[in-house]
Amino acid sequence: MNMHPGVKLRHIRLFLAVAEHGSLTAAGRAEGLSQPAVSKSLAEMEAMLGARLVQRQGRRVVLTAEGEVFRRHAREAVASLEAAAAALRPEHGAGRLSVGLLPTVSTRFFPNVVGEFLLDPPLPTLSIETGSHPVLLRKLRDRAIDLMIGRMPQPAEMPGLEFEFLYEEPIIAAVRAGHPGRGQRIARVLRDYPVILPTRDAIIRGTVDAYLASLNLADLVPAVETSTLALGRGLLYATDAIWFISQGVLEAEIEAGQVETLPLGASYLSGAVGMTVVTGHVLPPTLLRLMNLARRQAEHRKKI
Repeated sequence: MNMHPGVKLRHIRLFLAVAEHGSLTAAGRAEGLSQPAVSKSLAEMEAMLGARLVQRQGRRVVLTAEGEVFRRHAREAVASLEAAAAALRPEHGAGRLSVGLLPTVSTRFFPNVVGEFLLDPPLPTLSIETGSHPVLLRKLRDRAIDLMIGRMPQPAEMPGLEFEFLYEEPIIAAVRAGHPGRGQRIARVLRDYPVILPTRDAIIRGTVDAYLASLNLADLVPAVETSTLALGRGLLYATDAIWFISQGVLEAEIEAGQVETLPLGASYLSGAVGMTVVTGHVLPPTLLRLMNLARRQAEHRKKI
């Protein structure tokens, strides 16, 4: 059965915005429409398709099973149309690459990769997104990004994806230079000073929680939860807090002597960092070149 001829590209774009933002109001803001206009457009498309695509869940709007299927195909269709339009504009000849970065590679590793990448024009526009692991993983599956770089997904998340290992990254307990808890047993320090944990959707959070449980600190209530560099770093400088975070996030501050790490006494507090792509997805030559530079940067990192 063919799609109803009344379904327009504007309907599909608006639906994709709702799927991304989880809110009619936020989607309308992004598309320059009012909430009632968004609601009307969705209702029109659902009527023409003969399927319910979204439903309310508390304050959020989530996709139905039919909506998830439609989003996957709709995103690919819109991406193909955008690529076709771009191919008609010679001034944009190098195209665009979309890369999703987790915090551990955003501050030093990937900027070093880009530094090498920029030396060999003509260049595509690099569209770089940072975000939480679940958000970036969803965008990768929806082809909203071409590549995700960061911690290895959990085994249950791997179907349909391919992960390439780059290097091993430790989790650290970071404090400001001269922190009064230095030299004390880690369990005592964690009880005596505020603790900052990664957000609950951060892929390292489960590992950190398991470590705290091994110290009989499963009941520890964090003062703050964040994986954001600017906020976490500011809190370290302003307080006596201890921040559990991937080492790559704070490499520059550690090298500058502004941040120190407390010994954790646990060798398992590390994990694989690498590149994740969709299985069977044809990768453009420029993306393959970017990935090769990431491999070289990882090799260089291992030698330091």
